[in-house]
Amino acid sequence: MTVIAMWAHPRAASTAFLRMMIARGDVTVVHEPLVTLTDWQETALPDRDGGTAVCRTPGQIMAHLVDLGRDRTVFFKDTMEYRYQYLHDHPDEIAGIEHTFIVRDPAKAISSHFAMKPTMSCSDVGYEHQWHLFELARTVMGREPVVVDADRLLQEPAAVVAAYCAAVGLPFRPEALTWEPQDRAEWQRTRQWHVDASNSSGFTVPAKQYRATVANHDLLRSYYDHHLPFYERLVEHAL
Repeated sequence: MTVIAMWAHPRAASTAFLRMMIARGDVTVVHEPLVTLTDWQETALPDRDGGTAVCRTPGQIMAHLVDLGRDRTVFFKDTMEYRYQYLHDHPDEIAGIEHTFIVRDPAKAISSHFAMKPTMSCSDVGYEHQWHLFELARTVMGREPVVVDADRLLQEPAAVVAAYCAAVGLPFRPEALTWEPQDRAEWQRTRQWHVDASNSSGFTVPAKQYRATVANHDLLRSYYDHHLPFYERLVEHAL
């Protein structure tokens, strides 16, 4: 068994990907343990007996996920508005994890993020944190981590998910590409961020238009200019 991580910047369609993993039914799925810990000082995770375990440090989270993965494959995703310095300080604790990443065109992600959080900072955008963790993961894994291009995922879900499954050692389950719209307990605390995923029944290209964009908002443009090089480095490795 193993633990598969998906590291995402905010608004990368990562919750839709997690929803697909739930629909598979053959992996234990964990939603944003580290960002939950950072924001709420504790994270409730499933345990091996079917109950929950409350973790209050990053080390507890990582150890619990690894232990959980001894019985059944675990998939967890986290968003990287934070750097998670603990991972950089304890690379040995993440060396046995299959690290994967998902990135979306930053012009789209930044507009969506700003619409949700007008107080967002440049570091909240997340691509820089992703890139630094990608470099760490490449070192501890001894190979290139898998990167998903979210824009291609939304256009060609079967091809991208099949390639992802092959890369991480999971069987491809095409029936998991569709699911019933559902508000999930996994994202109860941050429900407002996951309305689209709750209402979704599969991967679809968003039709939303945003008033503030990198083309008409100077602050958002500065965020875009800062993070674009990190996005470009990451997407070079996409499936």
